Order: sequence, then structure tokens, then C-alpha cells
Amino acid sequence: MTRNAREVALNILVEIDEKGAYSNIALNKIGREKLSKLDENFVRELVYGVLENRLYLDWVIKKFSKVKLKKIEPIVLEILRIGVYQIALMDKIPDSAAVNESVKLAKKYSHSGSVKYVNGLLRNVSRNKNIFREIDLEDKKEYLKIKYSHPEWMINRWLEEFGEEFTEDLCKANNTRPKLNIRVNTLKIKREELKSLLESKGYIVSNTKYASDGLIIENPQGVIDTEEFRNGFFIVQDESSMLVSQILDPKEGSLVLDLCSAPGGKTTHIAQKMNNNGEILARDIYEHKLKLVQENSNRLGIDIIKTEKFDSMKLDENLIDKVDYVLIDAPCTGLGMLRRKPEIKWNRTENDISNMSDIQYKILKNASKYLRSGGILVYSTCSIEREENIDIIGRFISENDGFKLISFENLLDSKESMSMAKNGYIELFPHIHGTDGFFIAKLSKNYR
Repeated sequence: MTRNAREVALNILVEIDEKGAYSNIALNKIGREKLSKLDENFVRELVYGVLENRLYLDWVIKKFSKVKLKKIEPIVLEILRIGVYQIALMDKIPDSAAVNESVKLAKKYSHSGSVKYVNGLLRNVSRNKNIFREIDLEDKKEYLKIKYSHPEWMINRWLEEFGEEFTEDLCKANNTRPKLNIRVNTLKIKREELKSLLESKGYIVSNTKYASDGLIIENPQGVIDTEEFRNGFFIVQDESSMLVSQILDPKEGSLVLDLCSAPGGKTTHIAQKMNNNGEILARDIYEHKLKLVQENSNRLGIDIIKTEKFDSMKLDENLIDKVDYVLIDAPCTGLGMLRRKPEIKWNRTENDISNMSDIQYKILKNASKYLRSGGILVYSTCSIEREENIDIIGRFISENDGFKLISFENLLDSKESMSMAKNGYIELFPHIHGTDGFFIAKLSKNYR
């Protein structure tokens, strides 16, 4: 039996909230639901919309509910969020449809008391839009928290670190949908050539600003069903992530170690930069993730990558002083990825940052031992927290003689808002660079 779009969205939201699923992975399964393209887009809009705006939606529900939020059955709360999102933040959906469809879901997934409650609350919300359209909160922290639906601890950290205006712009950008970026496989085709091919199929395509191999696609629907994708002419990858291998800048014939390689976007880019000539050892702790590295390599026509299951927290004595280039795309809190995975806002805590930084430092310490004299190490994360980024690098340099940050501004296609590249690192932010939030640092060993 096929389910309608709202029911599919409800089930995905429950899977994300109760089973810890990632939104992008859960949404990839909607193809099984046999929905029209229009309905598929509606499901995505509901799922991302509810996840991004959760605190705001709960704030509205609290205004109209006689039952405390904590007492509302989880699935009923999710139905209410979907209903309120449509009424408050979607212009094209009639309120009556939002109410009636939510009532149907309550009938199917709860009991008659819930049906009455959902019906009454949503009708009340629909009648009183003027009450919640303006967020009348004096306290700036509270205002940012509700308006942009970010947890209080995040708002507090960013206000302290970046100030009020930057924090508001960052929160706003975190609630926007990123454009699809693809990386051209220059082993098979030139960037301008692929751009023309895609444009001839009706895609609106432009070049990425900082990354030399990237394209931005404004209307990406169906792009991975094209023969260009099947032929390995490109891979889906954000511009921030493309910059990592661009900054590593490995030479042909080198030995490269990629310590946290899955799913292989950066690894295959390294191979591309080396003209598929040399050796790349791609490691990860999960076997199933290494399969993705292999699949991506095969499709892109790359044969210099050897995958290996290995825990980077352990030291591999066999590799000490042997490697030319090391990449650590370190496990992190992912707080630069909120545009793509809004659920991170709700399943991370402030403690995760210091826990991650301990792991990151240990991996960096091990990785540094693999480099031969004159070797290059790049450390990156998709976090914007200094404890996971520049603080780690600063501590490492102060505790390890012979390592130095080195400039890479000559490797960027644009220097705009990239002034720190000359000092050997960059911090990327969605509201400034139009990319995911990212940190990239480049170090050399035994510098002269």
C-alpha cells in the first residue's frame, strides 16, 4: 500500500528522532515509496523544514497547547510539528489541508483523544497566525534560539566566539538549503567540457569560487541519473571538501595516506591530483564504508587506491617516517554541516566538542609520525569550533618540534575572505563562503 507524502515524512522524522538516523540517508530511501517527483520534493521540504525549525514549531505549539510538551505522545508531537510547519511557514499549502491531513495521521497512529487534540490545536493555530508570526522576545539569546531553532548552548558559544551579528547570519545560513556541488573528474573530462554537456541537457551550471574542479548546479534533479555520472565524469562533493585535496596538492608518484577516507570524495580527488600515478592508502574503521571508497574509485576509473580497515587512534609502526603526504579528515561534531544535516542540532551536546578534540589530537599525533622528513600533512574537519580546529593545531605545534603551518594561498582560485591561507589554515562558514562550515590546516615536517 502506498503512503502519502505527509505519512512518509512522519515516518522519516520518527526514524531520525528515535533511531538516530541521518536525514540525508533516511531521505535517500524515499525512492522506494513510489511517490511522484512532486511528492518526493514535498517530503524533503517537510522533513528538512521540521528539523530546521523544531524549536520555533515547539514554541508555537506551547502557545496553543493545554498539555505540556513533555507529556505529548512523541508521534503526536511530530504530527503537530508537521501541521504547524505547513500553516506557519509554507505559503502554498492551504491551512485546511494541513489540518485535515494531520488529523488523518493522528487517526492512524494514535487514539481518538489525540485526533480531537490535533484538530483543535491546529485549527486554533490557523486562526491566530498573527500571534506567532512575530517573535516578540526581548532577550537576544532567546530570540535567536527560537527564530532560527538552534539549541541554547550553541547560541551561547557562538555569541561569545563570534559576536551577535555573525551568529545571527550563521544561524540564518544554517537554515538554508545548500546548492548541489559536483567535482569534475579531470582524469576523464575538463571542467568547461562537462559544464557544456550538462548545460546542453538543461542544467544551470556555474563554476565554484575557490575550488578549481567544482561546478554548482542550480537545478540538480536527476543529475546522478545522467550518463555523465555513470561514465564517472563527476562525483557529488561540496566545495569545502574539494579544497582539502587541492590544498594537500600531492605530486605524481607519491605515497599518500588518507586516514579517515570514507566515502572517498577526498581520496579520489587526491588520486585525480596525482594523475592516477602513485600510491594512496585509504583507511577507515568501517568495512562497509571502505566499500564506498572502492565503488567511487571504480566508477571514476582510479586504480591507485588501496583500502584498508584500520583504527587511526592506533599507531602503525610499519609506516613510521615513510609517507610523503598525510590527510586527516578528522571525525568531528559536524557543526559546520547543519545546512545538510539539521538533526545534528538536536543530537549533539557541548560535551561532544571536548570528547572529539581528545580523539582528534590522538589521531593527529599518530599521523605526524608517518611523515618522512619534508612531508606534508593536511588536517581538516567539517566543524566550526576552535577546540576541534585551530586549538588542536596550536597545541600540536607547541608540543612537537619540526612542524610548521605553511601558506597555501597560491592554491586557491579566489583569495576573497581567505586571508588566513597565508598563515597555513582557513576557516570556512556557510554565510561567508557559501560552503559547508570547514577547517583546513596545512603543515610541513622538518621545515628548513
